[in-house]
Amino acid sequence: MMEDFVFLSLAPLTIGLLAAVSCALVGNFLVLRRQALVGDAISHVVLPGIVMGFLVSGATHAWPMLLGAAVAAVLSVLLIEFIRRTGTVDGAAAMGTVFTAMFAAGVLLIERSDTSGVHLDVEHALYGSLESMIWFSGYGWGALLDPAALVDLPPQLSRLFIMLAVVIAFLIVFWRSLVISTFDPAYSVTIGAWPRLTGFLLVMITAAVAVTAFEAVGSIIVIAMFICPPAAARLMTDRMSGQILWSVAFAALSALGGFVLAAEAPLALGWGASVSAAGMIATLSGVILMVSALFGPRRLGVRG
Repeated sequence: MMEDFVFLSLAPLTIGLLAAVSCALVGNFLVLRRQALVGDAISHVVLPGIVMGFLVSGATHAWPMLLGAAVAAVLSVLLIEFIRRTGTVDGAAAMGTVFTAMFAAGVLLIERSDTSGVHLDVEHALYGSLESMIWFSGYGWGALLDPAALVDLPPQLSRLFIMLAVVIAFLIVFWRSLVISTFDPAYSVTIGAWPRLTGFLLVMITAAVAVTAFEAVGSIIVIAMFICPPAAARLMTDRMSGQILWSVAFAALSALGGFVLAAEAPLALGWGASVSAAGMIATLSGVILMVSALFGPRRLGVRG
């Protein structure tokens, strides 16, 4: 029974883990740069672009959706600047208006479009479809060495694996520039660390991660993983390398623990049905942040 649960859950567990770790790695620099809400904003503004990418291409392929998301992101920037200049309102108010309007437009597009043949609806946009990404050919450990069985893996797994590899490569190549421009932007200019280019690439990578993870896990997990694991990690240590490791550990714990709790905890309590994996993963990441805020060594400014 347990072995059956493990293999049925292997694909969604791995997908949730890859999405959480990818978001957390990028989120470390967003949190330190006080741009944590950039991830939140991107997950909202890309929704209409993702839907339009699907409507134009007629399929849930990654590249049309990524292109649509990029167009939506550029459009949102232009709208923010237009509202800020013509309406003489604060930049934060302009951003809030555009982000809300873009997400609402995405929801309306979903409601008014024929998306019945795919997992693309309002509930999917919020919670994803993690529970449905079952590897039906995963009948035993031998399936991991069976090419025919591996072909049957959910496509989201390979996409997120590639995205995680891209994120890791980006951090390795731009590590010095990222760290210096995050903590001392003025100094980074004097030593030629390309702070503007680095910041632009960071936003682009954030958008790519959000779009890639969006299809599988929805906006709730994406937003939570961009913020909660890095923020909790910051309360554990003041060393950049240590923060990265802590954030990965917290993201992995949230993804794996949240998925198992969503499936098993309600049944153990006699509720008779599981709950949303996305909701439980996001909740667990919030609990981890709360515990870190109460007991983390860095909450008192102690080096860790």
